[in-house]
Amino acid sequence: MFNISSGMPDPNKIYDVIILGGGPSAIGAAIYAARFALDLLVIGKTFGGLIASTHLVENYPGITSTSGTGLMEMFREHMNSLNIPYITDEITNIEKEGDHFLLKSFFMSFKTKTIIVATGSERKKLNIPGEEEFTGKGVSYCATCDGMFFKDKTLAVIGGSDSAVKEALFLSQHATKVYIIYRGEEIRAEPINKKRLEGNKKIEIITETQITEIKGDFSVNAIIFENGKEFKVDGVFIEIGSVPKSKVVEQLGVKLNQKNEININRRSETNIPGIYAAGDVADAPFKQAITGVAEGVVAAYSVFDYIKEKRIKY
Repeated sequence: MFNISSGMPDPNKIYDVIILGGGPSAIGAAIYAARFALDLLVIGKTFGGLIASTHLVENYPGITSTSGTGLMEMFREHMNSLNIPYITDEITNIEKEGDHFLLKSFFMSFKTKTIIVATGSERKKLNIPGEEEFTGKGVSYCATCDGMFFKDKTLAVIGGSDSAVKEALFLSQHATKVYIIYRGEEIRAEPINKKRLEGNKKIEIITETQITEIKGDFSVNAIIFENGKEFKVDGVFIEIGSVPKSKVVEQLGVKLNQKNEININRRSETNIPGIYAAGDVADAPFKQAITGVAEGVVAAYSVFDYIKEKRIKY
């Protein structure tokens, strides 16, 4: 589906840059690519990325408080103001063809001089019995999406990160009781969220514990701890981190680290000339919307510099 600008892209056209992704890093790159007057196209599987499922964003400069959806609507409006073309699609294969790249999706093919990979990450799974069976039937990876369906219920949030704490805080607005279950010794929340957690009587923390199974009939009704104990809950929200969506460029020889994140330098360059990366898919240690946007902006500038210096002609 073609969004934002009118008309369909020309499959024979060679773009200056194609940006892969629909989250803050991709949109940040697109805005600056447009400002640099680059001929660009953005291709994203889901507009907004993971941040769109965040119920509260309070750390983006200039915006005191908003939802993830609200933030991405601002991004969308900014894109619209610059007539940036965006396609809802997913690139499944990339090949080098002479001096440009050929990208193939489920529906189309595209040609470009450079690529900015800002595909982000996807939620990690526990990979335990019952998880897949009850996904959508009490197992969820998004409190903002599904929390409203658990009014006056008892819930478990699996994970110990700041994100897990924020999920629990949101769910406590709907549920009667929320348990945070973490395999480590201490929850790793930002001070402001830790303070909110301590003041919330609906939330209880269970540390140094793992779950080995999710049980139910038509929907979730219990989890099993590693000691074999059955624990009654009505829903399980899994927030144990994410894995980078880097597979599409691995086949080109783009270097990845042990976490499968794309190695980049301070110019957002990879080891392959003409390919750049930004955001959660890249190996920067601190992953936030603001840092991802910055990396996307740097990638757009590097693309501009690359095309200008190489004087590529087609």
